Amino acid sequence: MKAVILAGGLGTRISEETATLPKPMVEIGGQPILWHIMKGYAAHGITDFIICLGYKAHVIKDYFQNYRSRHLDVTYDLKNNTTTFHANNVENWRVSLIDTGVNTMTGGRLRRVREHIGDETFCFTYGDGVSDVDITALTSFHRRHGKLLTITAVQPVGRFGTMLLHEGDDTVQSFWEKPPGDGAWISGGFFVGEPAVLDCIDGDETVWELDPIARLAREGQIRAHRHTGFWHPMDTLRDKAVLNQLWDSGSPPWRTWSGT
Repeated sequence: MKAVILAGGLGTRISEETATLPKPMVEIGGQPILWHIMKGYAAHGITDFIICLGYKAHVIKDYFQNYRSRHLDVTYDLKNNTTTFHANNVENWRVSLIDTGVNTMTGGRLRRVREHIGDETFCFTYGDGVSDVDITALTSFHRRHGKLLTITAVQPVGRFGTMLLHEGDDTVQSFWEKPPGDGAWISGGFFVGEPAVLDCIDGDETVWELDPIARLAREGQIRAHRHTGFWHPMDTLRDKAVLNQLWDSGSPPWRTWSGT
């Protein structure tokens, strides 16, 4: 199975970082968040990636072009023009980097990589969020129900502390620093789909989250896989700081792979 990652957006809500980098290349624990997402899929045996590029595509291309030299000890013999890597313990990934246009919308990016997806069930997600979602369970659920699309449903925590006040004198009776939110289920951005879902995308201007999903929902072709574990987007500098703190703790909850 292949995993498509949307990595071409402008990332305007974290413009402090994306002035020089595409959002998926913003680092968590010294590695791009894109790397963390790919490691999560690879932990479940999905190692064939299609990355939809757009804004500052060359940065992501350069990263993978230099991946071995970035991660391995290396000797350059300048006189003889040879390069020797001192190990070969890099990820067993196949990565297709496809430029889908700077101004293309999310649905349009998916449509542009249709020939690379082929005729098989595929996973896809965004390049700006991490989770400990069980990809194996997610894909198994998708195959069992037989619909065209599976959406991972999550319940994000509230952003602000919540207080319970006494009605009489405004005494604070309790306080929750990370309340459970309002209980609503939202899309966590980890999808499994059949190639037929791409028929719902009209062109580059199509936003995946609007017409295509609405059409599939009307046709009864979507099932939700409820995920109650960890999920966190990286939309702002505050989100980046939270994720880096979790990584620095030594036990980041989205690290489902062994080793570093």
